[in-house]
Amino acid sequence: MVLTGGLEPEEPVLQLIRGLQTVVPIIAVDKGTFQTSNEIGAIQSRIAPDNTQKIELAISTFEKYVDVKSLDEKIVTFQSEGITPRMFQYQLVQRAKKQKKHIVLPEGNDDRILKAAARLISQEVVDLTILGDADQIAASANRLGLDLDLNKIRIINPHRSAYYKEYVETLYELRKAKNVTIDMAKDLMTDVSYFGTMMVYKGHADGMVSGAVHTTQHTIRPALQFVKTKPGFSVVSSVFFMCLPDRVSVFGDCAVNPNPNAEELAEIAIASAETSLNFGIEPRIAMLSYSSGTSGQGEDVEKVRKATEIVKTRRPDLKVEGPIQYDAAVDPTVGKQKMPDSVVAGQASVLIFPDLNTGNNTYKAVQRETGALAIGPVLQGLNKPVNDLSRGVQ
Repeated sequence: MVLTGGLEPEEPVLQLIRGLQTVVPIIAVDKGTFQTSNEIGAIQSRIAPDNTQKIELAISTFEKYVDVKSLDEKIVTFQSEGITPRMFQYQLVQRAKKQKKHIVLPEGNDDRILKAAARLISQEVVDLTILGDADQIAASANRLGLDLDLNKIRIINPHRSAYYKEYVETLYELRKAKNVTIDMAKDLMTDVSYFGTMMVYKGHADGMVSGAVHTTQHTIRPALQFVKTKPGFSVVSSVFFMCLPDRVSVFGDCAVNPNPNAEELAEIAIASAETSLNFGIEPRIAMLSYSSGTSGQGEDVEKVRKATEIVKTRRPDLKVEGPIQYDAAVDPTVGKQKMPDSVVAGQASVLIFPDLNTGNNTYKAVQRETGALAIGPVLQGLNKPVNDLSRGVQ
């Protein structure tokens, strides 16, 4: 809103504006209406690199009105052998749009979740259910100035939901052997993590994403209790897709298992390789340790060595090397010097850490020091998709 001629609203009007939940941008100028209109009309709109709202609007408008598929067929003449971070993120969105799923977001009280929801809905990437109080969510969206169409999402307050009684009875039947009473089931089902996980278990949602507010343990405990692991898997693990400046690497396990043994470490490596393949990244697995090849000795090195042999036995089709140091795994020069005959050294795409202490600290160090985008943790090994977020997520 532009006020011309040096005129400003009277105090009662100003007080009314100050009381609005949303910010109303108002500019007051001394020039006349005609001159001001001409100057505003002469402004050239530009999209700056840091203006994400304009960028998202431009992309969504382009995709809405342009036949992108036909355009791709006419102009795309090159297929890259590798995958860049930009390509990876673009492919994620395109795959989600083609196979549109219904995702439940339990943390409707968090501003970051609502901002993400608004973006996803505007791009028509997924169907969403948000858990929380509808009035509070609407007020928060209004306060944040979000263009969130509440008619395009479903908002459920767990203990007022039509599903509540059914979910309580299901949880009781599933957990009564573990001494869970009906009253305990009623109490647990008011917890958004339990309610959201039960939606996935019952097929009322395709997947759940949580953890912006809740801890990893709180987020995945319900899934471990009744969603359970896939056949052939004994542990639930996780990976981060690390979008580095020139490549995308898969880091596992950086969120779930504190100190896996050799068998569990091998299973994590195999699960991570399968996840990598599912997301279009050729898996070249580096089983990380503080020594490379036969140069080191010790209990920790032997665990990694044994895990590597298990992977080779169970999945001879996979490219795997270990034990190997991080620099030898990712730096071609160092890899060639330390392990010249390896097909993985210097070009690893899947990096498996020996324990949670090493993995969690390494992914955070790489993220902070390089500015890499860390997507995850993506959980592996569960019967149905339940995914955790880092509480530092943006």
